Amino acid sequence: MKKILVAGGGGFIGGHLVKELMKKGYQVRAVDIKNFDEWYQIFDESENFQLDMSLKENCMEMVKGMDEVINMACNMGGMGFIENNKALCMLSVLVNTHLLIACRDHKIKKYFFSSSACAYNKDLQDNTDISGLKEEDAYPANPEDGYGWEKLFSERMCRHFLEDYGLDVKVARYHNIYGPHGTFDGGREKAPAALCRKIIYSEIENKENIDVWGDGEQTRSFLYIDDCVDATLKLFNSKFHGPINIGSEEKVSINEMIDKIEVISKKKVNRNYQLDKPKGVRGRNSDNNLIRNQLNWEPKFSLSEGLEKTFSWIRSEVKKKHNQ
Repeated sequence: MKKILVAGGGGFIGGHLVKELMKKGYQVRAVDIKNFDEWYQIFDESENFQLDMSLKENCMEMVKGMDEVINMACNMGGMGFIENNKALCMLSVLVNTHLLIACRDHKIKKYFFSSSACAYNKDLQDNTDISGLKEEDAYPANPEDGYGWEKLFSERMCRHFLEDYGLDVKVARYHNIYGPHGTFDGGREKAPAALCRKIIYSEIENKENIDVWGDGEQTRSFLYIDDCVDATLKLFNSKFHGPINIGSEEKVSINEMIDKIEVISKKKVNRNYQLDKPKGVRGRNSDNNLIRNQLNWEPKFSLSEGLEKTFSWIRSEVKKKHNQ
């Protein structure tokens, strides 16, 4: 039975990956810096550890005895968190660095690094009608400050561990992954979860207004978590190394996403646009030609389908809190 380490296994994507890997028959070790009661999902069937993976000795301990390693561990969140915690985001470079060294020393067969669309050149993202970002658009380099630079630098380190040490490295650039069993409050949540939460609370508190960061015209694409896990494991088990986009080509404005959530919730809201809040680049979308050609992969869930599942889960979690 193949043994796989998932660093960041207590996080959003990490938890879904642990579940799917166990379903496929792998023996999984999950590790996260968070206390166990803060993990988004935790499974008795996996080995679970609470450790700081920015420390080299912890990486050595966790990697020992494994066959393959998936690195989902980093400090990240929505645009508000990223823009206000640049140093903290940059420090995630230590996780990737020490995991790569541990993989080299323990002769690990395969390694996965979770990069981000924040690695792309910001100068290409000034317009809302942006076409999809191709993998080569990361250079010349001008990524999101802090978080994006850490991702781009770590991608290069992965590439050189492949070239110099033969470690079978896979690199994916995620585009706004969302879905159930993720964060929806507290400051690290991304736009789909934040907007679902705001509309749910407008129902509970019988309010008509919600706050929207920016003017609502900024555009993004969002990928449902089940599609993300499917694409991640396809890449991990392929001969392709990346970097490669894992995202959706269904570009929407924030206002259009609110429209979709209003249909799901059956509640119309007034939008209080907060122009002084962090809003990131003006437009971002994924070009999926490379993953389509290399892995024969397409998302299965539309944004409306994914939002419906996400909204339902967040509503149930909010109701649990209110019934305590």
